[in-house]
Amino acid sequence: MLEIKNLHVKLEEEDKQILKGVDLTVEAGKVHAIMGPNGSGKSTLSYVLSGKDGYEVTDGEASLLGEDVLEMEPEERAAAGLFLAFQYPVEIPGVGNMTFLRTAVNAQRKARGEEEMSSTDFLKEIRAKAKELKIDAEMLKRPVNVGFSGGEKKRNEILQMAMLEPKMCILDETDSGLDVDAMKLVAEGVNALRDAGRGFLVITHYQRLLDHIKPDVVHIMAEGRIIKTGGPELALEVEQNGYENLLTEVA
Repeated sequence: MLEIKNLHVKLEEEDKQILKGVDLTVEAGKVHAIMGPNGSGKSTLSYVLSGKDGYEVTDGEASLLGEDVLEMEPEERAAAGLFLAFQYPVEIPGVGNMTFLRTAVNAQRKARGEEEMSSTDFLKEIRAKAKELKIDAEMLKRPVNVGFSGGEKKRNEILQMAMLEPKMCILDETDSGLDVDAMKLVAEGVNALRDAGRGFLVITHYQRLLDHIKPDVVHIMAEGRIIKTGGPELALEVEQNGYENLLTEVA
């Protein structure tokens, strides 16, 4: 689904290398989690994959379903099936949530040569998915994320993911700032989307999210590369002992 080989990335504005040879393969149907100390490059990896400005790839490659993702424009990556849920979703005043979602869904369908979704079909689908995610119908009528709580913003992103049905979902610290109840709702939304044709890359600091979104594989990232890979027990080890032992072991 997603294959990254020897990825090196630096900031465009300054000569600072952030990713220093990341190797990672996410298979269809699997959930991979990335944990690591602050400044290890976790969010940078998500930004580079989704096409955010300000980063320069100096070496390596990344492919989505065999296609070179780094050569695509951000909207082409989205149409090809890549989705990024942000750590801090932005507010978009003046743009209704429903309008935003229908435009996004139909833009992607059009880019893939599919027929656009009619208003009736769209309404039926978004209401059903909002209900599953326990999203109040009033939220759909409001401007995107405006006046939403942290939990509502994150649930709104999971709704976007449910409507767009991406192939590869990247969640960048989606548990950031959430209370336990909001986090459970977000995790339930993610779990509802798990299937054999979709891959997930969950970036998190905390084991508590992984209690609800059970990963198949856990990676530990430090100083711009993945230093250890294991099963869910690796996340528990980090929760109990921190990163120091692992860093010492690798050094």
